[in-house]
Amino acid sequence: MKTITKYIVLIVIAVTAFSCEEVVNVDLDTENPKLVIDASIKWKKGTDGKTQKIVLTTTTDYYSNTIPVATGAQITVKNISLSSPITYSFVEDGQTGMYICTNFEPKIGNEYELIIKYKNQNYSSKSTFTATPTIENIEQITKPGFGDEKFIEIKFYFQDNGNEDNYYLAGVKNSTLVIPEYGVIDDRFTQGNRMSISYQNDLKKDDVVDYSLQGITKSYANYMSKLILISGTQSGGPFATAPATLRGNVVNTTNSENFPFGYFQLSEIDSGSYTVK
Repeated sequence: MKTITKYIVLIVIAVTAFSCEEVVNVDLDTENPKLVIDASIKWKKGTDGKTQKIVLTTTTDYYSNTIPVATGAQITVKNISLSSPITYSFVEDGQTGMYICTNFEPKIGNEYELIIKYKNQNYSSKSTFTATPTIENIEQITKPGFGDEKFIEIKFYFQDNGNEDNYYLAGVKNSTLVIPEYGVIDDRFTQGNRMSISYQNDLKKDDVVDYSLQGITKSYANYMSKLILISGTQSGGPFATAPATLRGNVVNTTNSENFPFGYFQLSEIDSGSYTVK
């Protein structure tokens, strides 16, 4: 049994200082902006998966309150497993940095190639479309706590494929919390078994919990584990210094030193909502 315990992928820290003294801004070194690529192709079970999106932004300086969008890029994703590869174009929606494809065809087990052209730089990556098991059922359990207190736990169950090593990204969004919580698990000790994800975070009656499960590659599992560790409380809290710059699987084929951030991955996703009783 695996438990998701307050893994927070994105942390936004706002610090407001009230003082009679003058506010001093420390001069920090500023690097040239780098491209940030959110290329997570998700095929929700029960849909045709034709509509997909990729989001491009850029890094910015420490004191900025906005995240700049990357406009004017050319993006294609090609299914290179086919004898006659098919290329899908992602077209920008206005000048939002959001690039949309409406005729995508997801194929489990096929390898896809991402190509991005942005400001005279070429970026590329390859990844395999990963299958995801179906979430079979949800269970709610009431457990004893300290003294007379009790706490609520929910579990969702799925069947692991015993013919291969599998990695999963589980997500939970509690209606009482602002930020979703994520956890990475594998079937190292549960190969071929019925697996469960449990969640307990001060749940109360009528809370709505949105949950999701994605089958992911081993490399993406390693990437997300590091990202969760850097972003979450296990790294020493939100003020801790990240141990290293976390790079994804996208490379700059024009200038390798001008590397981007982000990841290209493709997978099925199963999801649903549960209201606490």
